[in-house]
Amino acid sequence: MWSVVGSQWSVVNGLRTTDHGLQTDTKKMTKISPECAVEFRNVSISFDEKRGIEDVSFCLKSSRMICITGASGSGKSVLLRIASGLLIPDSGEVLIAGRPIQGLDEQELLAVRGEWLGIVFQEPSLFTSMTVYDNTAYRLHEHGWPQADVERAVMEILRFVGLEEEVDKLPEELSVGMGRRLEFARAFVGWPRIILFDEATSGLDPINARIMLDLMIRARDIHQISCLYVTKEVHEIPYLASHAATKGDTGEIQIRKIEDRVDVDEKFSVLVLQDGRVAFRGTSAEFEATDLQAVTRLIHPTPGAPATDTYIADPWKSSKNRFEE
Repeated sequence: MWSVVGSQWSVVNGLRTTDHGLQTDTKKMTKISPECAVEFRNVSISFDEKRGIEDVSFCLKSSRMICITGASGSGKSVLLRIASGLLIPDSGEVLIAGRPIQGLDEQELLAVRGEWLGIVFQEPSLFTSMTVYDNTAYRLHEHGWPQADVERAVMEILRFVGLEEEVDKLPEELSVGMGRRLEFARAFVGWPRIILFDEATSGLDPINARIMLDLMIRARDIHQISCLYVTKEVHEIPYLASHAATKGDTGEIQIRKIEDRVDVDEKFSVLVLQDGRVAFRGTSAEFEATDLQAVTRLIHPTPGAPATDTYIADPWKSSKNRFEE
């Protein structure tokens, strides 16, 4: 048995088996890089004459979070679709768990997604004719999990997102916030090592948006998930950067403020795209302090600038120390 990105794996008859029961063909798999769960190396893509992203490089480390932000049309969602293998870049290299994904056929890409990736899309992706339970279990059935393991994993994840009492309901019977939590459950089930979030709080009221942010923090800190989070809601950055999830002696999970600045910078970083290029990368403190126009336009939008999906007061306008809240 050997350790990969914080999860224990064994190889049985050419199949890799997690402690959750998932089995996938490992004959073509390469050993994961200890540094990067997701890595972009000088990645570019264009659509006809329009640039998607250009010469983008970054490394998302294990159990860390990178928040990718920028104005509408800056290339955020394009980047996420490349990371998931839904788009093929014109140049550069994309590695998932240390494995280049260019050149993989569709079946190989499906295996990589099934083994390593969970995805929360911006658009609703629930099966409207399936119950909460069946929506959550679908991915596991697709990858051949034994029924007993499916039931255990589904109920574990529904408890994690607070939907354990709603297993027999259809999506139309859920509130907006509960429906979004079900989207999270579908991505989290089986605890893939990497989760990609595309505008995961878009259109939610502040209370439900906070619930989604807390779920991300818990997945990152308790289950050691690597998170790539695309958003244009820059007011979420201070919260994600300055909070951590901890488990008590009795198993309860709490979200708390991080007092150590080093711990903040270790867990979280920000990447800003502008016109498809990386305009800024750094810690949340550097993001807050920079005078780069690509960042200040997001933090302090001028009158007439495109609004984000929800309004929350500018978190940097107050002199109050945000680590004292």
